[in-house]
Order: sequence, then C-alpha cells, then structure tokens
Amino acid sequence: MSVGASPYQGAFTLLQINTPRVSGFPGRFGFASQGEVTTMAGGAWAPMLDVSETKDAMIVTAELPGVDAKEIGIALTGDLLTLKGEKEKRIEEKEEHYHRAERTYGAFLRSVRLPMTVDSSKVTATFKNGVLVVTLPKTPAAKGTMIPVKAE
Repeated sequence: MSVGASPYQGAFTLLQINTPRVSGFPGRFGFASQGEVTTMAGGAWAPMLDVSETKDAMIVTAELPGVDAKEIGIALTGDLLTLKGEKEKRIEEKEEHYHRAERTYGAFLRSVRLPMTVDSSKVTATFKNGVLVVTLPKTPAAKGTMIPVKAE
C-alpha cells in the first residue's frame, strides 16, 4: 500500500459489485445491474437509502443523523440523483479516553440512478429528525396509460 492511501480504497466499489439484489426489487432500485449506477464515495461514510415507487412518484429516503439541514446538497442530473453533505465532529475539550468510537463523521456523497424519468421542476425534499425524504414526481410518460378494452 502506498503512503497516504486508505486501506479502504475501493471498498465501496466492491460493495457495489457484490451487493445482492433485494427481494421484490430486481435490480431497479440502485443496486448495480445492467447499466444502473449506485455511487458511495467522497467521504468516510455514506448514508443508507431507501428508494421506493408509488403510482405517481419515486421516493428516496436517506438516514442522515447528526447532519445539519444546511449541510445537505441535492442534485438531479437526468436520471441521476446525488446527495452530498457533511457531518461535523463536535470537538469537546475533555480528558476522555475512548474505549470504542464507532460514530462516523465527515463528508459524504451518494448517487443513485432512477429507473424512470421524473419531473425535475416538481421535486421536493423535506428533512425532519435526521431523515431526508426526496419526492420525485414521475413524468406523465413514465406513469403510463391504461387502454380500455372494448368488447364487440
């Protein structure tokens, strides 16, 4: 390993390649398969995401405990949704000796490719109690249309 290289370099790529598909969501929701992209890079940690679909919208829910709402950035470029931000470590002047330190801090960047086109002008995001919910309304074409069958 070279000096300054992280022992975890490439771990997220391995995670992406080796992540099994979730039952009931065969590759459509951000897990690496056939041209889909999930990126977990840019920092020491990445928030966990739920990506769900309703009749009218795609909904992305991210757990961001300890992150200030002002530190969250959301970008939608085509069908790629990117969340980025930073959770700052609170430094307190105490004479503490940690026996275990598991909480993560620092910058994060998380991108997920959406399985359909959404109306970027109507995207909304709310942040409450450390949970970010991004609602991405589907375009009329993505919703599809029902074609009635007439009996003769």
